[in-house]
Amino acid sequence: MKFTNSQNIYKEAIKVIPGGVNSPVRAFKSVNKEFPIFIKSGKGSKIYDEDNNEYLDYICSWGPMILGHNHEKIMVGIREAIELGSTFGLPTKGEVELAELVISCFPSMDMVRFTTSGTEATMTAIRLARAYTNRNKILKFNGCYHGHSDSLLVSSGSGLLTDGYQDSNGITEGTLKDTLTADFGDIETVNRILRTKEVSCVIIEPIPANMGLINTEKKFLEELREICTETETLLIFDEVISGFRLALGGVQELFNIKPDLTTLGKIIGGGYPVGALGGKKEIMNMLAPVGRVYHAGTLSGNPISVRAGFDTISYLIENKNIIYKQLEENVNYLAENIQKIANKYSVNICINKVGSLFTIFFTDLDKVSTLEDSKNSSDLNYSIYFNTMLQGGIVTPPSKYEAHFISFAHTQEDLDKTLEILELAFKKISNRD
Repeated sequence: MKFTNSQNIYKEAIKVIPGGVNSPVRAFKSVNKEFPIFIKSGKGSKIYDEDNNEYLDYICSWGPMILGHNHEKIMVGIREAIELGSTFGLPTKGEVELAELVISCFPSMDMVRFTTSGTEATMTAIRLARAYTNRNKILKFNGCYHGHSDSLLVSSGSGLLTDGYQDSNGITEGTLKDTLTADFGDIETVNRILRTKEVSCVIIEPIPANMGLINTEKKFLEELREICTETETLLIFDEVISGFRLALGGVQELFNIKPDLTTLGKIIGGGYPVGALGGKKEIMNMLAPVGRVYHAGTLSGNPISVRAGFDTISYLIENKNIIYKQLEENVNYLAENIQKIANKYSVNICINKVGSLFTIFFTDLDKVSTLEDSKNSSDLNYSIYFNTMLQGGIVTPPSKYEAHFISFAHTQEDLDKTLEILELAFKKISNRD
């Protein structure tokens, strides 16, 4: 497989874009590639690069493409919306319809406010929690990623970990002091911190997917909900990834736990830029123009994103019994056979999976449940895996800290081809050892 055009585009990109990319993980640095592939188009389970190479896609734009690329039913609505106008800076009926649809899927929400990204949604949720509780400090978990606003980049996951950092430069000392952290699953530390009653909110990926997928024990989230209630601390579920992907109502539906605020993104825009935060009416009504917590955005509730999101969620609702069952069955099929191949070649792995997400950790551990476990997985083995898959026409996450995503468009033939190329990767890893 040749990448001549991608390499030439990258040479131009680094002259005008820092690192040649607009989001760090896309640079492919952690998987020992000199340059990334540049994508031209996508259809169904496949994407195509500027050299016209075809790939099976296990990134799915980091989650939004649950139905696959350019699903025809969604494209019909997008074309109609584009013909009406791209943006107005004024409210549209579509925003109301999408808000009603989202609220119908999340019982914890009385109201919702749309933003243009997941980062903006979590940033606004934090501001809202501080105003509601009149407390400044927040608590987050090591390795959980909630976007790139200052307070949430402390001890973050995903891109920062990929680049070998724990925190970002450019964050003030005051911000660092107001952001407290705990290890994921460490309920004793959470309890000790929250009993001081200085913390406005706890924000958590209820099933983390940014230090590799981490399986969450329901008991931990139940205890977290109980302590937050007792200490009058707001509980924020960051379901930007898990919302509508693991279930229509996200992790809170799976575990029957209601947070005070929820942040969403990705699928609710059907592949177009979007974010949202929602929760109880008495909290949400603190947002301007009703209350004095300011949030604004020229492209918030953009009509193209709103239509794509409405049609995507509507399709998921109409076909929920088929889609979510098939996605889970496909991941189970992959995980079971990946483990068989690993055993065949004596490659030590741990596979974490839930719904349509999975992560392969190259590690001797039987269970990966913390950030430190994730860090200790092998960089070199993952790099061999990634590059072998890429040469075989399969795109996997260019970072061991990201989850694999599958779509409803992935076929049995796709899965079997994936396993065929994966066996070549594991054979190379075995020969290296």
